[in-house]
Amino acid sequence: MTKLMTAVAVLQCVEDGILSLDQDVRDKIPGMGKHGVITGFENGVAKLTPHSVPITLRMLLSHTSGQEYDWVNPLLLQWRASRGEAIFSGPTVDDKCSIPLVFNPGTGFAYGAGYDWAGKVIEVVTRKTLGEFMRERIWAPLGIEKDASFFPHAEEDMRDRVAEFSTLNDKGEPPAVDFSSYDMMNGTADCLGGGGLHISTNGYYTFLSAVFRRESKLLSPSSYDELFRPQLDERGEQALDDYFHLSQTHSDFLAMGTPRSARKTWSFAGLVVKDSQEGRFGAGTILWSGVPSVEWYMDREAGVCAVAMCQILPPMHTGILNLHERFQRIIFTSLRDT
Repeated sequence: MTKLMTAVAVLQCVEDGILSLDQDVRDKIPGMGKHGVITGFENGVAKLTPHSVPITLRMLLSHTSGQEYDWVNPLLLQWRASRGEAIFSGPTVDDKCSIPLVFNPGTGFAYGAGYDWAGKVIEVVTRKTLGEFMRERIWAPLGIEKDASFFPHAEEDMRDRVAEFSTLNDKGEPPAVDFSSYDMMNGTADCLGGGGLHISTNGYYTFLSAVFRRESKLLSPSSYDELFRPQLDERGEQALDDYFHLSQTHSDFLAMGTPRSARKTWSFAGLVVKDSQEGRFGAGTILWSGVPSVEWYMDREAGVCAVAMCQILPPMHTGILNLHERFQRIIFTSLRDT
């Protein structure tokens, strides 16, 4: 659930005057978009169209840049295979994320490596690793610097505290079995702003609750307004809705167990559900998740934020999502009855 923290870090750099949300950042990360836009294959060769459209941090943080994770898109999987490359592999952000765009920037919605690239932009302009920047500007001010790291196995006081993964069987059935060989970082040596953070439950909740109550140690009031503000226009919201229902995998992994009838949009913080969900949360609730079936949400209407942690694969398994929903409903009911 690293993306929310990366968004806060980007806005801190904007406040510092070293980044702008609406300037082209391709000069800072030339690997991004260098292959152009993929439109198909012909005789086993990828059809790639060059583009010259600026790519901004606003696009990267709202998933409108044309970036898409390769494991989601069949064309990108075929492109990787045609080059003899494994998906999302290699030690650096450039290795993992320098793949073709799937549409011209600003014309659609696709869930991808925008936050990974945004984290790399922070590193370029601050000359610090993303972890060093977050330690200085987020973790230390909140007192959680001993509970958060991109590389906890390299931290003497953390390596013995790292929880191992478990997995259900191929059909997603229990019982869960040990999967300690799983590498969430997939061989990376870079800090991944899109999904590389390791943090304790208490540490993440400390961060989440600080953001929820708009803690001034992190951002100014206007930056919080930008963090939570819906970023998509009507066309973008339709693109998001269409994208979330391209396949059952898209719906399971991205819709967060919310019905299609619920209107949705995207903020820098995460998914915004515009309509209230009876007995679950109020209108405008923001929520998002992470690979090992972890989830957070912020319900401003009810005045509550919460985080639910586990270490279960496959990612965002339906049974775990249902458990998270029950958790939300119990909290909502408890608040209503007090």
